[in-house]
Amino acid sequence: MCHLQLRTVVFVAWLVGYVAFLLSIRRMWTGKYVRSPLVRSLFVNMVSESEATTTETQEWYRCCPDLLGESVRPLFMQSHLDSDTKAFLKRSVEKSGWRFTQLYHSFVSTVLSPMVSRTSINGFLGRGSMFVFSAEQFQRLLQIGPEWRAERLLDLGAGDGGITEVMEAHFREVYATEVSLPMKWHLQRRNYKILGIDEWQQTDFQYDVISCLNLLDRCDDPLHLLQDIKRSLVPGTGRLILAAVLPFEPYVEVGGQWQHPKEHLIVKGTTWEEQVTNLSNEVFKRMGFELEAVTRLPYLCEGDMFHDYYVLDDAVFVLKASNNSEESALLF
Repeated sequence: MCHLQLRTVVFVAWLVGYVAFLLSIRRMWTGKYVRSPLVRSLFVNMVSESEATTTETQEWYRCCPDLLGESVRPLFMQSHLDSDTKAFLKRSVEKSGWRFTQLYHSFVSTVLSPMVSRTSINGFLGRGSMFVFSAEQFQRLLQIGPEWRAERLLDLGAGDGGITEVMEAHFREVYATEVSLPMKWHLQRRNYKILGIDEWQQTDFQYDVISCLNLLDRCDDPLHLLQDIKRSLVPGTGRLILAAVLPFEPYVEVGGQWQHPKEHLIVKGTTWEEQVTNLSNEVFKRMGFELEAVTRLPYLCEGDMFHDYYVLDDAVFVLKASNNSEESALLF
């Protein structure tokens, strides 16, 4: 009995210390406690997303068309911060301020992260929703109107379905794939049809649109994925909408660990424009796709007690299957 009480006391003491540590870190990383002018300047520019200036948000969409390849340049679409994106940012800022919820999330993540993937932890906690494009941006990329309808959408690696929901109004049937079991629960609650990762490409039907959003750099065999997508699109009218984080740095999450993928896709270039051109002209073209449109968008994720939200640079492509493919020399 005494041993059990001692363990309880130790656990409570550890928990109190953990919470105090998190609160102190949060306190330290607020502008009020940054006294050095240099550190304050860095803080304003790198940490305080909730106070992002107009210049910072414009940077999310910046592209120098002259640096794009000749075949890609006329297909670039300039995007801007719109009302749906602002609404997502506002919700993220509000959630970041839920102090006790964020403490609970941090505690659970710390305990589970050695054994469970970050995606599954977020699914279990109901946090970490993503945002890639708004309904208006989606329609503009596909060059469709609000009333446009097609038969089937497939969203590969759909997460909690937040981005799928942006697209679903245009389709009579919505299919999704997801590895994480907690994320599958979210998708089922939205009434999407869940397909296995080895099942979606073997159905007796094809898809009008397949979305592959920020998955190419997080799967073991990206080239085989592109091959399966091409075969699964409705001939002629089928479209792939693909988002890729740039610079391209592929890793695969296995449990709580990050590993290099089995297939290492080569993407050349150092700037956003160079990598977009290389993906379009070398990777997609050789895999049998033709570029129809490309834009630069921020890949946004809900934050935590330290950051209101997180942002990465996305290139979003609209591709259709062509008749020619040159599937060669794309891997190390």
